[in-house]
Amino acid sequence: MTTAPPVFAAIFADSCAALPPVMVQHYAHRPYSDDMSVVEGRLDIRCNPMLKPALWLSRTVPPYSQTDVPVTVQFASAPDSGAFHFNRVFHFKNRKPFHFRSSMTQRHGNEVIERMRYGLRWHAFYRWDGEKVTVRHKGYSWSVGRFSLPLPLTWIMGRGEAEEWPIDEAHFEMSARILHPLFGKLYEYKGRFKIVQTLKS
Repeated sequence: MTTAPPVFAAIFADSCAALPPVMVQHYAHRPYSDDMSVVEGRLDIRCNPMLKPALWLSRTVPPYSQTDVPVTVQFASAPDSGAFHFNRVFHFKNRKPFHFRSSMTQRHGNEVIERMRYGLRWHAFYRWDGEKVTVRHKGYSWSVGRFSLPLPLTWIMGRGEAEEWPIDEAHFEMSARILHPLFGKLYEYKGRFKIVQTLKS
């Protein structure tokens, strides 16, 4: 069994000790382990039609608009991986469940890389500001084997931002959005989650 600290311990660095209990549970997963937890919640989702083609092609966040969407998210590690894995399942009305899977690793400091389908990667900065976790956009890249190429997708897909607020020891709220430099907010989802399965290994 691994004795390594959580994946996000080095990312939050000195502020890691200040995280409230619900955030400690949220980000407690260790690399190269069987750690796993589950949160459930409901999100209000708004997608601008002009962004839908890019989302369909990239198969990232769902290209739909709907309120009060039930969502389950599994956070997990893997014995052969140092990444923090996400499996998000959106349960829209009159549609099949929509899955969005990705994984995050530290690049350096508080910069993370989120790896998605087809080699698409999103670079962002994570930090705890004393009240909430903030996620701020750096850029996109595309990986092919060992090669990584910067992609100027911010002018097409916009930049991503997110925040997560602790509510109590079991609940947190979050908001995420995609902002285009010319057209403003193209995408947003926001809502509340509850930790329903705490860390298990």
